[in-house]
Amino acid sequence: MTENHAVSPALAELADVCGVASSYEDADGVRREVPASTLRAVLAAMGVEVGGDDDDDEGGVSEREALGAVRLRPWRRVLPPTLVAREGTAIGCPVHVPRGAIVNVEVLLEDADVPSTLLPLDEPRIARDVDGVAMERVTLAVPDDLPVGWHRVTAVVRAPDGTRHSSECTLLVHPRAIPVPAGLEEHRAVGLAAQIYQVRSEQSWGVGDLADLGDLAGWASRDFGADFVLVNPMHAGEPFVPVGPSPYLPTTRRFASPLYLRPELVPEYSALSVADRRRVDDLARTAAATNTVDTIDRDSSWTAKLEALRILFMVPLARARADSFDRFVDEQPGILGFATWSALAGDHGPDWSTWPEELRDPGSEAVAGYADENPEEIRFHLWLQWLVAEQRAHAQREALAAGMRLGVLHDLAVGVHPTGADAWSLHHSLARGVSVGAPPDAYNQRGQDWSQPPLRPDALAEEGYRPFRDIVRAALRDSGGVRIDHILGLFRLWWIPRGAAPTEGTYVHYDHEAMLGVLALEASRAGAVVVGEDLGTVAPGVRETLSELGILGTSVMWFEQDEDAPIPPEDYRRLCMASVTTHDLPPTAGYADLVHVDIREELGQLTGDSAEERRGAEAEISAFTAVVRERGLLDGDSPDDLVVALHRFVAESPSLLFAVSVADLVGDRRAVNVPGTSDEYPNWRVPLSGPGGEVVGVEQLRGSLLARRVMGAAGGRVG
Repeated sequence: MTENHAVSPALAELADVCGVASSYEDADGVRREVPASTLRAVLAAMGVEVGGDDDDDEGGVSEREALGAVRLRPWRRVLPPTLVAREGTAIGCPVHVPRGAIVNVEVLLEDADVPSTLLPLDEPRIARDVDGVAMERVTLAVPDDLPVGWHRVTAVVRAPDGTRHSSECTLLVHPRAIPVPAGLEEHRAVGLAAQIYQVRSEQSWGVGDLADLGDLAGWASRDFGADFVLVNPMHAGEPFVPVGPSPYLPTTRRFASPLYLRPELVPEYSALSVADRRRVDDLARTAAATNTVDTIDRDSSWTAKLEALRILFMVPLARARADSFDRFVDEQPGILGFATWSALAGDHGPDWSTWPEELRDPGSEAVAGYADENPEEIRFHLWLQWLVAEQRAHAQREALAAGMRLGVLHDLAVGVHPTGADAWSLHHSLARGVSVGAPPDAYNQRGQDWSQPPLRPDALAEEGYRPFRDIVRAALRDSGGVRIDHILGLFRLWWIPRGAAPTEGTYVHYDHEAMLGVLALEASRAGAVVVGEDLGTVAPGVRETLSELGILGTSVMWFEQDEDAPIPPEDYRRLCMASVTTHDLPPTAGYADLVHVDIREELGQLTGDSAEERRGAEAEISAFTAVVRERGLLDGDSPDDLVVALHRFVAESPSLLFAVSVADLVGDRRAVNVPGTSDEYPNWRVPLSGPGGEVVGVEQLRGSLLARRVMGAAGGRVG
């Protein structure tokens, strides 16, 4: 019997063919071997079931049999599932047909009515016996003059026996690079990074919303010449309480959270009856009373908003708005499925895996019957998405009207909740029995499990990358750009088998040319900037590939060190978004006071000696303090002075974007998130606070003297 941790040559080769790493280099540069149990579990999640090696008595498909079947996959189809080409580059299209068959292959461009025929390359045909049939591979030439776009390739095959059948696949032609927005090359953009739920005004319903976002953008632009506001992911969470706190564990990445709506700004508010308006206003006042509470309570906020929105839903839409609503629904891929899931969640709970079995398949007759019986509830959830799109677009218009060059930059999370809307409706595209995470590194020595099912590389190709395209389009809608959280996941993701520790995972590789091609095409069409969060363990060549495509990287000052010494900001990358801190670390004042060490020690996240960890953190802070003092950037010895000096330090970099955390504008010290934890720390529930822990609202933020100092240090145009 093969040992659980021993990997046979056949299993290693099978994993390699499927893009699964049988070994990898960890954060310290040490080569790690992946156990056989992990490889089998990950392969099973990709639809490749493996029993054991040929000498095993485990039964099932042997490793060699599975390897042979995987190698035959391309031969069992006429066309590849997806073809990807960079603009101006010719590629080959392999076609598999029975020997002696006649095949005609054509390309139909996205915006054309007449197809063009592909001609064979001057290459010999390759022959192979497949399932008892003599097959041939002929390679056709896809020319280099095709325009960018989503095109289709069709093949009609006439076999020697006279039978005919057709096949088709997606052809993605993407631009060579995403253009840098006008003016950024000459003048860097300074902006804010905000956890928008934290940024509450006196009119908020307990949670910062899209109206607050518009106000924040307008203030930052008018007072400081800010060019953007980067916000946390605003993807939809659970449609009913309890609402999960993490913006990075949404139920879907294709649709937005109505939690961020301001009900009074819905146009139908003005048409409410006196009694209904009074009720909505009462709900607003009750919810607003929680704006000064030292916890973000999404449940109470959403309970109040949901009642108000149901009242507003009863107001008939004027003809023009009804037409706008209908157009919106028609133009959003997958929105009816999301609304149906939301309605079902109201009856059966948000975990679709516990629903009656006949409702677990979105394509079942039972789901169709439910939709027929509940049209108004489904329409309500469609209507909510329409309202979010309207208020989100309004926030972007406010930002641009105030003078911002980019406006709102949205954040795209890595994945979705394992039992949420996308896990239900995109179940053919997601892997089962595994979750996404990260291997151990210096900031989380036990690794991380993010509890998110990954997209399957093979399924993405089969579906022409439409699921990923729809996700990207949703992030770019009404925005000046997008930040891709853990963009390294477009190259490879750390898959962890169910029940295993994060240390027992492995990397699964994706077709990054296709994934980045989707991103480049959609961003170019939207005229948007793309920022990739490329922190952590980065494989060789990844950053160079991103840069070639015009995708900006990320430079966080605390991570920019070489042999425990700060890297000079002049050496930061130009094509990147620089910042002093990030949402996975405490704000600058807190980090300098070692809040991150205190938390990790309290939660037992340190695997080494805590005293040594603290000494190392103190040395890090001392090194940065010494550098800014040597450069003449530090004016005093207070925590505020150090925050200002560190922003002056990063401002000396050549980076095209500089993001300043809103938390640093008020001297906040508390972390909003501790990676690798959930309820052990109040992640994503900490409000914007002052240095003493006092809750800070938008009104206090506008009057902050520290905000003026920090934005001036960052290069903002402070009046």
